[in-house]
Amino acid sequence: REEGLFYGLDLGGTNFRVLRVQLGGIEKHVVNRESREVSIPPQLMSGSSSELFGFIASELAKFVADEEKCANVLSNGKKRELGFTFSFPVKQRSVASGTLVKWTKAFSIDDAVGEDVVAELQTAMEKQGLDMHVAALINDAVGTLAGARYYDRDVVAGVIFGTGTNAAYVEKANSIPKWEGELPNSGDMVINMEWGNFCSSHLPVTEYDRELDKESLNPGEQIYEKLMSGMYLGEIVRRVLLKMSLQSSIFGNIDHTKLKTHFLLRTPHISAMHHDETPDLKIVAEKLEENLEITGTSLETRKLVVEICDIVARRAARLAAAGLAGILKKLGRDGNAQEQRSVIAIDGGLFEHYTKFRECLEITLGELLAEYASKSVAVKHADDGSGIGAALIAASQSQYRNVE
Repeated sequence: REEGLFYGLDLGGTNFRVLRVQLGGIEKHVVNRESREVSIPPQLMSGSSSELFGFIASELAKFVADEEKCANVLSNGKKRELGFTFSFPVKQRSVASGTLVKWTKAFSIDDAVGEDVVAELQTAMEKQGLDMHVAALINDAVGTLAGARYYDRDVVAGVIFGTGTNAAYVEKANSIPKWEGELPNSGDMVINMEWGNFCSSHLPVTEYDRELDKESLNPGEQIYEKLMSGMYLGEIVRRVLLKMSLQSSIFGNIDHTKLKTHFLLRTPHISAMHHDETPDLKIVAEKLEENLEITGTSLETRKLVVEICDIVARRAARLAAAGLAGILKKLGRDGNAQEQRSVIAIDGGLFEHYTKFRECLEITLGELLAEYASKSVAVKHADDGSGIGAALIAASQSQYRNVE
């Protein structure tokens, strides 16, 4: 119901996004939105907490400064409200505070672990002279769920398939064994699954996955994520190509320096090769040369590279679909004696840009569900869902404070 300008900050991978949303109330919903994406310098991902949050705050201040050009749309001089999407495991004790449990993906900033990330950001913004209040701390899965459910009440889950992966869904509060205290008035509760850390003996882990995990910043953790998220798919393909090249002559007599470099082959590179439809697989040849300095490959070798990309991406998509089916099964929406529409909102670059991954995920989900559910379940892309969700939750917290 709230009207005015609200902000979202989405930090979860190698980039972060700042977002400004103008809400028009219950009738007009989102009137306008603007966003900016910023790459995080690699050295800040393993530096100090003050350096990382200082950089984020400075970029946020630049973004806010641009609003002076349209200052007439500010809400009566109110303090700026920010929803902070922080997509790493936190121990959250209130809507606007949470201590970092551990880093995932490519981050390793020791002095931030155990600290309140909201306080760190608030301090950094104050140093920048930025008059902004962090109204809510969420993660990208919860933000995607909130943003999508704002438009469609049939949305039951928000899921991220990007640099990392996570999911959140709406559960009946009386179905939560860990719940303590009074039940919420709505009877519902959002469950942040942190499913990237799921591990099971049933997962199809290979020698390449085991070596990748052993050499990662967080060995033994985030196994599900390491099998299917955007940060790791290119690296898995690189490791397969390296072993094949060392044990055979598929690439000829090459210098293996590049091929031995960790994370040199990224998921956008394997996506481009996987989607190559040129008769001679010209794009595959270009990517091998540009990224790995492999030249003079035969057409048969290039076809083999595409097949490896397909195997790795298909495994990821089918594992992703299994996770979605698990949520629907838990909610009783997997086709067993129910007729309600169920929507899963998905955000993240892997789902958005890797077409074959997305198509395989959707086909597999249909295979896993009972006949009726495959028709009543919809998967939709939630464009910038987590950023909008963060701004919406900030707006809702602002409204509650005004009521109080």
